[in-house]
Amino acid sequence: MFFLDTKDGGTSDNPWGRPIDFGGEEIDVFLGSWVNNASSGVSFRTWAPNASAVAVVGDFNDWSMWSTMLASEGDGKWSVDLSYASIGDEYQFVMINNGVQYWRNDAHAKNLTNSIGNSVVYDPDAYLWSTTDFTPPSWNEMIVYEMHIGTFAGGFLHAANKLDYLVDLGVNAIELMPVWEFAGDLSWGYNAAHPFAVESSYGSPNDLKRFIDEAHERGIAVLLDVIYNHWGPSDMDLWQYDGWSENDLGGIYFYNDDRAWTPWGDTRPNYSVNEVRTYIRDSAIYWLEEYRFDGLRIDGTKWIRATDDGGTEIPEGWTLLQWINDEIDSHDSGKLIICEDLAGNDWMTKTTGEGGAGFDSQWDVNWIHPIRHLIETPNDNDRSMWAARDLVMAVYNGDQTDRVIYTESHDEVANGSSRVPEEIAPGDAGNWFARKRSTLGAGLVLTSSGIPMLFQGQEFLEDGYFDDDDPLDWSKTTTYEGILEVYTDLISLRLNKNGNTGGLSGDSTNVHHINDTAKVLAYHRWGAGGIGDDVVVAMNFTVDPRESYRIGFPYEGEWYLVFNSDETKYSDDYENIGHDVTSVNFSFDGLPYSGLLDIAPYSVQIFSQIPNPIDSCPEDITGDGYVSVDDLLTMISGWGTPDWDVTGDGTTDVSDILAVIGAFGPCP
Repeated sequence: MFFLDTKDGGTSDNPWGRPIDFGGEEIDVFLGSWVNNASSGVSFRTWAPNASAVAVVGDFNDWSMWSTMLASEGDGKWSVDLSYASIGDEYQFVMINNGVQYWRNDAHAKNLTNSIGNSVVYDPDAYLWSTTDFTPPSWNEMIVYEMHIGTFAGGFLHAANKLDYLVDLGVNAIELMPVWEFAGDLSWGYNAAHPFAVESSYGSPNDLKRFIDEAHERGIAVLLDVIYNHWGPSDMDLWQYDGWSENDLGGIYFYNDDRAWTPWGDTRPNYSVNEVRTYIRDSAIYWLEEYRFDGLRIDGTKWIRATDDGGTEIPEGWTLLQWINDEIDSHDSGKLIICEDLAGNDWMTKTTGEGGAGFDSQWDVNWIHPIRHLIETPNDNDRSMWAARDLVMAVYNGDQTDRVIYTESHDEVANGSSRVPEEIAPGDAGNWFARKRSTLGAGLVLTSSGIPMLFQGQEFLEDGYFDDDDPLDWSKTTTYEGILEVYTDLISLRLNKNGNTGGLSGDSTNVHHINDTAKVLAYHRWGAGGIGDDVVVAMNFTVDPRESYRIGFPYEGEWYLVFNSDETKYSDDYENIGHDVTSVNFSFDGLPYSGLLDIAPYSVQIFSQIPNPIDSCPEDITGDGYVSVDDLLTMISGWGTPDWDVTGDGTTDVSDILAVIGAFGPCP
């Protein structure tokens, strides 16, 4: 008994039928357990080429060793149909090799009780999707939020309950750190050992589907981090799966020579074996189809295409990556497939037709290390504006979406490093320098070409280093609500929410002002060009303010300051230095027009030819659409500060109280 995956979508008993084109060939790929829709019961199938016999034991046969034997198909595959097995039954395979029994969880298990427990028969039809017509944001308008389920909220359903927070923040894509079943209950997820199963400590497969479903309902795409450069090494039933191995290494799923070595254990999959290649390909497609993920981030591809960092190439690893990308593109080219190669290699994002690996984007190593140095180094004189220019201008293969840019990721805030504000001010991550320079970095990320990414918590100044047993401190959303607003405002501008900053997601950049003495950088960003699209960004990388400072502008006239990271609304120790600029017919920086600006220390300013919309109801402090006693009480809590100044005199005082009382009622 076996099923064929054909271009027509598979058989009626194949719940994962999908159109994969192998030049007209019908390829047998389905392994594991699946519920027979056309008949009753469950089918079991596994690959164990060195076993002399295979049994399946479980709840359905009282775990009796010899009662249910699988039939050999003659090519290392074994299968059986059981009318008396049911959804939710726990089971394992038992491989017999040289008289020894090897109890193994199903290599294709879609659900497990835990990493040292049992496989569970899973019904993929059990979840009814609410969102069926979701369209991810275009890649040039995508803002990614890297999330670790365990420390973000503790589980899939708790994370789903926090999705409205991400809506308010403005991000439109989540990149989940690995959620495959891993050893224990605490992990980053990169020690995953079951490439088809959901981590049980986070919830059930249906809980993950609900998380994705609810994200889609809110317009948020979800990407998944997957691992094919190694597996395990702990709690790994794939290890010597059917009892065979050489050199005491991993057996049929792994290299059994020196190519097995990786920094994480001797567990590199054997990319030269067709069954292993298919296993990996099927895993990638399974997560995209069964869970409706909108893309993947493939971890450590450098260790798939080579034996070590800069070492011997693995040609079959390279062709595997090409095959996976071609398969995904042939099915849905809208899926965003990102590689973490960290070699700054253009060939990773060239098409396979050009000889490239075929990825859509890559984490940009040429961005992350220079930008961290730029904002973390304590000495202003050590900040190179030429390096900053290169950061802003760089693209791979002429396509801005070929790179993912960020100041924090799970790797960059651990492994001997900490969060950016912690690196700037160890033990005092909330101080002025840490706030100023970390948000200066955020300004670079959210105004440069590339796909911007945040790491969970950086938007409210999370400190220390990332650890899988240290949950996010959500109280910081209140403590540093001003910093959170910096990110919210930058994201809103990046996405052109006000219709005046379209160029921030455009494909053109001109860094026209580079002053390595004053440490000021300015650049023009645009897409189609024109009013509402053209944007000028200016940045001051020193502790000294710049006054009446001239930079070039592409067009004459009024340029409105639509973002100023020094606004007092972001922190009461900021100074609100900055103003609109009138550009005049005085050529500068190679542009025909120029203007004078004032820019605060460690600050970013964004200028547009269209101002931000005026708040028609500034007295509605709570944002509930009504001016009421609640707003009055909130205003009183900020007495004497600029926090709730609605009259524009710089402080919250009696005039503001009177304005609120006078506006009582619904907002216009």
